[in-house]
Amino acid sequence: MEYRNLGNSGLKVSELCLGTMQFGWTADESHSNEILSEAFENGINFIDTADVYSRWADGNPGGVAERIIGEWLQQSGHDRTKIILATKVRGEMGDAPNDQGLSRAHIMTEVENSLRRLKTDYIDLYQTHWFDESTPIEETLSALNDLIQQGKVRYIGCSNYPAWRLVQALWYADRRNFTSFVCLQPHYSLVHRREFESELADVCRTYGIGVIPYSPLGGGFLTGKYKEDGPVVDSKRAKGVQRHYSKRNWQLLSKMEDIGAESGGKSISQVALAWLLSDPIITSPIIGPRTLEQLKDNFGAVGFRLSDEEKQMLDRASDPKQP
Repeated sequence: MEYRNLGNSGLKVSELCLGTMQFGWTADESHSNEILSEAFENGINFIDTADVYSRWADGNPGGVAERIIGEWLQQSGHDRTKIILATKVRGEMGDAPNDQGLSRAHIMTEVENSLRRLKTDYIDLYQTHWFDESTPIEETLSALNDLIQQGKVRYIGCSNYPAWRLVQALWYADRRNFTSFVCLQPHYSLVHRREFESELADVCRTYGIGVIPYSPLGGGFLTGKYKEDGPVVDSKRAKGVQRHYSKRNWQLLSKMEDIGAESGGKSISQVALAWLLSDPIITSPIIGPRTLEQLKDNFGAVGFRLSDEEKQMLDRASDPKQP
């Protein structure tokens, strides 16, 4: 396992980050514990979650993924300092007006709730889940800076920010001498490139912002389980994957399959992760396995890099500027 600096910080994180959105949703607690243990034992030290996971699921009040991680951490007896815990704040955690957003009030309430559920006294990486147009960036950054001063949070990052809001946050932190975002969590994969590459990539490159992309396998499309002429896949996320169905993307999968075969039998998902890991701007793609089998397949991307020729081939095949 390779360990990389998170942006321009000195924090070392594994080249794969374990995402936990599926915990308490498509993976029950028992399977979630198995995934956490297997990931840690194989060198993954970076775990990403959010307070809101997975409030959209029936019977899930939110905070379930954090609670599962906290109980696993306590029961496993693993050294807390060996694990990089990342969580997020912004989502709706109740019905009252201040139960969501990036106001000081909501952040200060929810960080305590996250700490309690995670059974820890500090969060390594606290991220704003998406921007809040109703709260001034000054208020959000001031609250986050206070949490760092209090020792409850060690680094801060953001997710789902457009380029101008990321630059605004960096500028304001510099102006006020606040701790700044060290990473961005964007939606980025071979089948979802335009959002990140149009402007955000240049911002991250210029300012040394780490990039930890979520949905690196296109919601499952880049695993190869979906076939152009195959049967409909029965899963909770299959309907969303259908937006990737196109002649160009089926051809992309074929090219990825060829590259995998020429690389010693690598799977399509391993090629998709390698495409990201072969780009110097990417720190750690966030994988989201719901089974041990999926996790073990993801491990096949560890240390796997594409040649310049292979990467350029996939760049051309998935170019969002082409019809």
